[in-house]
Amino acid sequence: MFLQQLLNGITIGSTYALVAIGFTLVFGVLELTNFANGSLYMLGAYLSLVMYGITGNRFVLAFLLSIGLTATVGYCLDRFGLRRLREKKAPKLAGLITTLGMSTMIDNAIMIWFGSETKPFPMPCEFGKIEFGGAVISWLQILILSVSLILMGTLTLIVYKTKIGKAMRATAQNIEAAKLMGININGVISFTFIISGILASIAGTLVGMYYQTVDVNMGTSIGMKIFASAILGGVGVLPGAMFGGLSIGIIETLAAGYISSGYRDAIAFAVLIVVLLFKPSGLFGKQQINKV
Repeated sequence: MFLQQLLNGITIGSTYALVAIGFTLVFGVLELTNFANGSLYMLGAYLSLVMYGITGNRFVLAFLLSIGLTATVGYCLDRFGLRRLREKKAPKLAGLITTLGMSTMIDNAIMIWFGSETKPFPMPCEFGKIEFGGAVISWLQILILSVSLILMGTLTLIVYKTKIGKAMRATAQNIEAAKLMGININGVISFTFIISGILASIAGTLVGMYYQTVDVNMGTSIGMKIFASAILGGVGVLPGAMFGGLSIGIIETLAAGYISSGYRDAIAFAVLIVVLLFKPSGLFGKQQINKV
């Protein structure tokens, strides 16, 4: 029982980690809480559903189109919503409210287009299951975990081992100094939003496949969990976002299995409150949050 719940928690937690990484990257570069991140996650899942029908049930093609479209929306959020605020040197609160408004727009557009009913999500093929130590794990779970780990590793290499990653870290440390060094600040920030959109789209589609349904509340639900994940690991800390996402997934799955599934979504808030009470900077954060 425990091993089964642990495997389930690691699977869903890996998708939380993907979205939390995108959230953390944006915060690290801009010190901006991006409330639209959960909406991009939901948008990616719904776009995969739409593209699956448009492409004649070619799931891989539909998946790639969904990623591209969601990344484009992520870019547009910055290009047409936030860049103007930066140019006018608007207070950070203006950016936060802007992302909240954009999130509301995306959520309502999805609701108008698809309605409020839960939609079945297509399963492209039958993955099958295997037994491991008395627990049953599906090949879909292995696929989700593998994709998540590969993306986490790839993104870590991009951030810490590439030129664009160095530019992102320089922008995060001091945006004015980065400008003086010739870094294209707007390009770096737009790239960060594109990465955030890609990760959200992939995570949303993987979760749609896992539960075989999508609904208009999934963006709100993931929004709470990625915020709790970021706080748990340390806001702005990339490894912390990975650890936090996995931890939230495991904790809520164990709580659902051993206590009640009705408390599943409340766990994220409980973890958030406990961490804020005893270690406000997060497990991997510093006493004062610095852009790193």
